[in-house]
Amino acid sequence: MQLRVDALDAHLAKAVAPLYVISSDEHLLALEAADRIRRAARANGFTERDVLTVERTFKWGELLAANQALSLFGDKKLIELRIPTGKPGKEGGAALQAYAKDLSPDNLTLITLPKLDWQTAKAAWVGALQQAAVYIDIPVVERSALPAWIAMRLSGQGQSADRQGIDFIAERVEGNLLAAHQEIQKLGLLHEPGKLSFEQIHDAVLNVARYDVFKLSEAMLAGDCARLVRMLEGLKGEGEALPLVLWAVAEEIRTLLKLKAAMQQGRPLGALLKEQRIWGPRERLMEPALRRLSLANLEQALQDAAQVDKLVKGLRAKAFAGDAWDAMLQLALKVAR
Repeated sequence: MQLRVDALDAHLAKAVAPLYVISSDEHLLALEAADRIRRAARANGFTERDVLTVERTFKWGELLAANQALSLFGDKKLIELRIPTGKPGKEGGAALQAYAKDLSPDNLTLITLPKLDWQTAKAAWVGALQQAAVYIDIPVVERSALPAWIAMRLSGQGQSADRQGIDFIAERVEGNLLAAHQEIQKLGLLHEPGKLSFEQIHDAVLNVARYDVFKLSEAMLAGDCARLVRMLEGLKGEGEALPLVLWAVAEEIRTLLKLKAAMQQGRPLGALLKEQRIWGPRERLMEPALRRLSLANLEQALQDAAQVDKLVKGLRAKAFAGDAWDAMLQLALKVAR
């Protein structure tokens, strides 16, 4: 049974299931969901707890033994199985399928996984868990949804802010939802319920953003120049390898160039996006970016990327003055504009 995370509280208020699976790369939301399940388990008499982590030396017999072992005091037990890689292997996959078919009424099992890639999600063991468990797949909070998420969290502690204040928080915590949660809690401790002024938010919220090189292309495709500059400065400050940044941007330019050339030959964009395996937020950004950029723009951008590569390698480049990071910014802004 698939369950949205926002429906978890209502589900737990009725009864607890013998098996739960949480799959997410959003660590804060996964931790909160797991905490709710743990509280419900305790309230329903599952007072003992076994925690198993799948590491290199893990033996799958430990899971079966935990499920079959009787409590010394006759108490019901919560078994937590953590699979940090999301890849249990052949033996683990078989063990999970067998486990899902033979759930003990005296145990409640909670399995936590990262977000599974599309190939792993088709595995037989995943299908077995989805059939037997309450399966909670928690999506990542994308940058476009972050202001609404922040506003909801502020509302939960009786506070609100205008758009300027919420956007300021979003900029400072981008890519770091746990930091966002902490900063919002801090505002709850510092100020009374009610509307927060921009000055109160500005003085309290730290710059705790974590920038992801692969999100850089998202800002570039969206034409969000301010975010693009902020992300590049952040990546530089964090010591990110410039060749990796250039590779990510150049790959996006190559993809845009392929799409644009094929569109000019009369091929529909929808089919091209499927062919290139582009979906989700990136898919929604492609069409406006392709409208904004001509084939000549993209061909020139790819040539410029080769010049930036020369600068990165310490060679002279005709198209750019300044250092390699400045050239990287100029290249990304050309595509964004």
